[in-house]
Amino acid sequence: MNELPALIRVFAYLSLLTVGGGMAAFPELKILSVDVHRWLTYPQLVHLYSVGQMAPGPNMMMIVAIGEWAGGLVGAIAVAAAFFGPTALLALLVGRLWKRLERWPWRTSIQQGLAPVSVGLLLAGCFTLAKGAVNDLTTATIAVSALLILLRYKINPAFLILGGAIIGAIDFYMP
Repeated sequence: MNELPALIRVFAYLSLLTVGGGMAAFPELKILSVDVHRWLTYPQLVHLYSVGQMAPGPNMMMIVAIGEWAGGLVGAIAVAAAFFGPTALLALLVGRLWKRLERWPWRTSIQQGLAPVSVGLLLAGCFTLAKGAVNDLTTATIAVSALLILLRYKINPAFLILGGAIIGAIDFYMP
């Protein structure tokens, strides 16, 4: 229970970094939850994120598990509220303001400037996740295969995640 203020502070802050999606906040999530507060290990964080990709709903619901590990049921609820509350409120306020500024000449410039920032944040998250997930020839093969399949075919990524899990399980149990 003594972790509750830190959980709320960390996940309210992380919620504001999710420009472009949850992956944008992943590098900072790793630093704060693994390196600073030690709520979980890096492999556990990678595992949670991977499972979050397969679960229905927003993939960042995996943060609830971090809250539960660090602060029990109350921690899980606090993390969910702290992570989704600020961005929901910000989106509401910005959405209303954005509609009012429909004819503002700077609006297009702001949109064009934010798009590359989103891409950069997303790429930083991808590289941070890759450092923890790709650690041998098998995982590198799975990552490259998934990338090539997604670039070539229109396939639901959940199938690739499931396939990677099966290959990983086979590799683990049959070294």
